[in-house]
Amino acid sequence: MTQSASSRPMMPWLLIMPSFALALFIISYPFFNIVFQSVHDVSRFGMIRDFNGLTNFLKVMADPVFMDVLRRTLIWTVSVVGGTVLVSVPVALILHQDFYGRGIARTVVMLPWSVSLTMTAIVWRWAFNDEYGMVNVTLQKLGIISGPIHWLATAEWAFPVEIMVGILVSVPFTVTIFLGGLSSVPGDIYEAARIDGATPWQMFRKLTLPLLRPFINMAIVLNVIYVFNSFPIIWVMTQGGPSNSTHILVTYLYELGFRLGRPGEAAAISLVMLSMLMIFTGLYIRMQPKESGEA
Repeated sequence: MTQSASSRPMMPWLLIMPSFALALFIISYPFFNIVFQSVHDVSRFGMIRDFNGLTNFLKVMADPVFMDVLRRTLIWTVSVVGGTVLVSVPVALILHQDFYGRGIARTVVMLPWSVSLTMTAIVWRWAFNDEYGMVNVTLQKLGIISGPIHWLATAEWAFPVEIMVGILVSVPFTVTIFLGGLSSVPGDIYEAARIDGATPWQMFRKLTLPLLRPFINMAIVLNVIYVFNSFPIIWVMTQGGPSNSTHILVTYLYELGFRLGRPGEAAAISLVMLSMLMIFTGLYIRMQPKESGEA
């Protein structure tokens, strides 16, 4: 009996060990391959040459384009994730209400989630075309602009447009998370607050927002990881142009590795990206006990 009781805590580990070992192999092989490439001189065709230590990292850090890309990546991630949360909360609150046609409304909001992100980016690239795009045509018919705007061909417009598209394509997933959170909130507390004379704004600030906070935190973490590594929108719409003004780390990495023939530096950038995500995840995990303690 004593032996059986002592071995029982090990049983969960024994059950997950095969899956854990397989996942570790799938993850570790490309990881160590990238690390190996980042500290070697690699030809444009992927041939490993001499060991060069941190030379690839130093070249990347000395590149002024990389520093601009790093700053733009942070702006892209914060803007898209923040905008997505701000848009998704009221949308989820509206779709949570009981009204005629709610099922259709939810379907319309969730439908873009089922479309490939690459196809979505192609549609938006057509929409912002200078000559026949629906955005310019609509704005000219409404009299808002007098002539076509080169949305994706000018640096001051291209990146804000891509941020807007990034927010729109992230809303369906985030709304789904918030709807799941709202469905778990008991309706009795709203009825009690209404009887006590609470206004809708007070109920949102004192009840809905605190109860929805764990789901907001989860949406922020998942969207940061997703948006930080988002490749199709920027690459399909502008390929980092014009003049590198819309590159983020993941698109710049792709250009270095597959267009400019510098896979060693591309591998170094990928490790920088991994480090940034690990730092963010670590900070988030450190915040969790504080929130649990306050609750």
